[in-house]
This record gives sequence, C-alpha cells and structure tokens, in this order.
Amino acid sequence: MESDAEFGVQQLFRLDGKRAIVTGGGSGIGKGICDLFAKQGCHVMIFDVDETNGLATEKEIIETGGLATFVESNVEKHEAVAETIAQVTSKNRVNIVVNNAGIAHIGNAATTSETDFDKVMNVNSKGVYNVCHAILPHFVEAGGGVILNIASTVAWFGIGERFAYSASKGAVTAMTYSIAKDFVDKNIRCNAILPGRIHTPFVDGFVAKNFPENIDEKMKELSEYQPIGRMGTPFEIATAALYLCSDEASFVTGSIHPIDGGTISLR
Repeated sequence: MESDAEFGVQQLFRLDGKRAIVTGGGSGIGKGICDLFAKQGCHVMIFDVDETNGLATEKEIIETGGLATFVESNVEKHEAVAETIAQVTSKNRVNIVVNNAGIAHIGNAATTSETDFDKVMNVNSKGVYNVCHAILPHFVEAGGGVILNIASTVAWFGIGERFAYSASKGAVTAMTYSIAKDFVDKNIRCNAILPGRIHTPFVDGFVAKNFPENIDEKMKELSEYQPIGRMGTPFEIATAALYLCSDEASFVTGSIHPIDGGTISLR
C-alpha cells in the first residue's frame, strides 16, 4: 500500500482493473452499487434472476462509458451458481463479490408458512453461502479477494412481522464473521453492511400494492421511522460498499456497518 502522502484525492476509492460480482445487481441497492463501482473503473458482473432489469442496468452502464456484463443467475441454485462462477473465473480473475440479492417477507413465527420461510432463507441466507462456497477457492488461489454482504438492521433489532426476513439477515451477519475469521490469513476480507430502510422501486411497489388508498401517508410514516427523518438512497449504501471493497479498506475485515439514519443507535 502507498503511504498517505502518495494518495491524491482523485485516486482514492478507485477500482480500476478490478472485476466485481454483484448479486441482485439489476435493481435497487444492487444497481446503485453496480453504477458506482463502474464509475470507479470496475468491470461489474450483474448477477440477477431478472433478465430485463439486468440487461437494462448493463446497457445503462455501458452507455455511460463503464464496463458491465449481465449474467443470469439464481442464487438459490447451488450447482448452477457454482457452474456460473466457474465459467466467469475461468476467463478472468474476480476481485470482489457483493452478496446483495434478497427478498422480503411479512409475517410472524405463527403466520409464516414453511414454504415462505424456506424461500426467504434459500435466497437471503443460502444464496450467500452458495456464492461464497463457489468464489472462495478462486480467491484463495488468486491470493486474495473481498466479500461484502448486504444484511439488514433487523439482524440487530426486532421489528414486527419480519420473522423470516430477520432470521435470514441474522444468518448473513453470522456468516460474515465466520468467513472473515476463517480466511483472514488468506488475504480475504469479509464485511457486511446493515442498511436501514432504503427508498427503492421495491418500496414504491410494496406501498402501492398494500396501501393504495393512503400512499402518501404510508410513505411519510416509513420515512419518519428513521431518526434522521427520511429513507436512505441506494447511492448512500453504494458509497459505503465502495469504501469497504476498495484497497483503502485493507485494514477492515470482520466488521458490520449499520447505514441506517440512526435507526439502531438513536431510537
């Protein structure tokens, strides 16, 4: 690493020559991460189950001068994920993985069906395992790498009717600690971000579907839940992701970062 004096402001947090896999990269937080990483010189591989969103994000990044490749991928499928990552890494080294893909669910322990519980855990938790299981041998062989997991504030505190989702994100947080511990001597860093409520198209669609008669009121309620008085943006999560995946964060591993407008600490 260069000394502090050798870094110029414009050089900080660059990802030139690096390649990153971002799961769920076609929309929301994942798209925000892909957009920013590409602007910082990274070739982003947009892993997404939604071809329409994935290709649209790829096209947008390329049209603005960035490097992007859409890869259709369902993180639930263990063997398919392994095959896809094997194909990607056989062509070029991958330096960064951001495990962002996830789904939401509303329900408590009594009302959540086994099917719904399994689905949430398979995407949100097993999906992280599937990707890490496939990429870690590549990182070891290549001499290092970075894993960033996108968990949630609900991994640290409870909110109503989020039983399966909270369980899945708690597991992601625990896996982050475990991976960081097991691979710290392999030059592999693993950290997690715990986003608070982030204003994405998903939130807009959720409110429109479930509260069609009082959309404005519900959006105001969701915004004011955060002590800071608003929801966050995908860009605000992406900037934290950029730091944690950059060389400037080379001393950071096994750490959990709430980016939540004060939700955990100030409520």
